[in-house]
Amino acid sequence: MKNLLAASLKYQDNQLFVLDQYALPHQENWRLCQSVADMESLIKALKIRGAPLIGIGASLLVAHLASEQQSKAQLAQAIAQLRQARPTAVNLMHCMDKMSIALEQDDYELALQRCAEAIFEQDIALCNSMANFGNELVQEGDNILTHCNTGALATAGIGTALGVIYKAHQANKKIHVWVDETRPLLQGGRLTAYELERWQVPYTLICDNMAASLMAAGKVDKIFVGADRIAANGDFANKVGTYNLAVLAKHHGIEFYVVAPTTTLDIECENGAAIVIEQRDATEVTGVSGSFGQCQWAPSNAQVFNPAFDVTPAELVTGWVLDTGIYSPLDVHSGVLRFL
Repeated sequence: MKNLLAASLKYQDNQLFVLDQYALPHQENWRLCQSVADMESLIKALKIRGAPLIGIGASLLVAHLASEQQSKAQLAQAIAQLRQARPTAVNLMHCMDKMSIALEQDDYELALQRCAEAIFEQDIALCNSMANFGNELVQEGDNILTHCNTGALATAGIGTALGVIYKAHQANKKIHVWVDETRPLLQGGRLTAYELERWQVPYTLICDNMAASLMAAGKVDKIFVGADRIAANGDFANKVGTYNLAVLAKHHGIEFYVVAPTTTLDIECENGAAIVIEQRDATEVTGVSGSFGQCQWAPSNAQVFNPAFDVTPAELVTGWVLDTGIYSPLDVHSGVLRFL
């Protein structure tokens, strides 16, 4: 398989490496990934994250295992196991389904490698397309609020929602970005701020509970967020806290956009109520950990509710920015997502 390089994923000299996102922004450690167990561990520890990137990484691993002369039965097992590694993010499932089809080819080793390469390269194109469409929505001097991390760290390309922001910055639109810290894992503070700083995009980091006061003061013009799964009716799952922003935006009359590739659509999922929401470890809420160590601030016996995502109803969305275009609520209500 040919060498492939992304911001947080690389396949070089027949080895797969993943940038440990949990150690960012202070340490840039590349982890060698050689097995399904390695990839599962990286996914569950959020060392590799972002719905598109997880699917891409898993695809590259399967192709690598094929090059290591694993049998068709072993590869089928690897695909099935990886497909279940992240229940909310549908991109992973779509990628593994493509790899399953490639596995049925006579020359399945070559087919798997070509499929993984195509998935990687397609994501770069999808990111560019989303960024170009989304840039049309950004006006000179806009103050844009975003949540979680949706940049190059989460994709093979320049990102989804953050890709739109990057494209607007490249167009010299003099934008400013409000970055939600994004509890409980602080992926906005750790990752989005890290990317915006490297891109030299003006930004201000805020606590999640400050967004309402900013909106009330007229300091937010637009909101762009990503998605881990979009249902057929336009409801979507994204990092927990997204629903809060959508409700606040509706109250304050602020445009609220979801930016995601068509690989995030799940037309078999009728609405948001059918989306499985991953529950995560209590320690992500009772304290914080990273390259800096670990800190516990809550009582050791505190009961914790820690869903990784929440679901935002379609009626709160101003528009869906996909790689195929910008879709209005009327478009989505008419069922257009089912045919993309």
